[in-house]
Amino acid sequence: MTSLKNKVALITGSTRGLGKAIAERYASLGADVVVNYPKDRVSADEVLADIKAIGANAIAIQADITKVPELTRMFEEAKKHFGKIDIVVANAGIEMVEVPVVDFTEEQFDKVFAINTKGTYFTLQQAARHVADNGRIIYIASSTTSFPMPGMGIYGGSKTTPRYLVNVLSQEIGHRGVTVNSIIPFAVDRSGIFADPASYPAMRKSLIDSCPMGRLAEVEDVANAAEFFASDLSSFISGQHLLVNGGANQ
Repeated sequence: MTSLKNKVALITGSTRGLGKAIAERYASLGADVVVNYPKDRVSADEVLADIKAIGANAIAIQADITKVPELTRMFEEAKKHFGKIDIVVANAGIEMVEVPVVDFTEEQFDKVFAINTKGTYFTLQQAARHVADNGRIIYIASSTTSFPMPGMGIYGGSKTTPRYLVNVLSQEIGHRGVTVNSIIPFAVDRSGIFADPASYPAMRKSLIDSCPMGRLAEVEDVANAAEFFASDLSSFISGQHLLVNGGANQ
């Protein structure tokens, strides 16, 4: 069984969906956890309560990842509280689907890229500066970066750019024993645009039909990959992009 005892993990956007699942998984493996939230303190407190019920230590830090001073403060507060950071998961992001290229607006572009691209770039920068030697940095990407789909021009583009940075960063800090990898999930049930089971029924059916396993991903599928990349089992795997998509062709 994987043990993350005596490790400190910081996960951005960890009050719901994938981020919450990863935070709780790491806590169950013995890690101390830094929960990040942009606004919703109530949800953050709920995640803290869940983690503490597991028996792990956790703190919640409010920070908007699109604002570099807030990101800087978050990492500094996390290190001040726990003394170090061993694992960083750049998870925070927003989705925008079913918007053709001819229709998206400058406002939509700026909003999505501010969070998914700028926010992630500077999260990875802070991670590189603060993560301990032999640490782990993980980026949660999207299968739209591997399988372009209509209506995903803004979203897929915003998630693609940080994949490049993963490769660059893995080369720049590999000498410290730090691994840098991406997890590329398929559409995830009970998360993101599919948090409501009744949402986007046509898209849901199309995605399920494209998957040989006949389902969407679950948050636990992604947490499994995040556990692997955080563990000693992945100590010689870096600059890689792991598809978690059940063999789907989109």
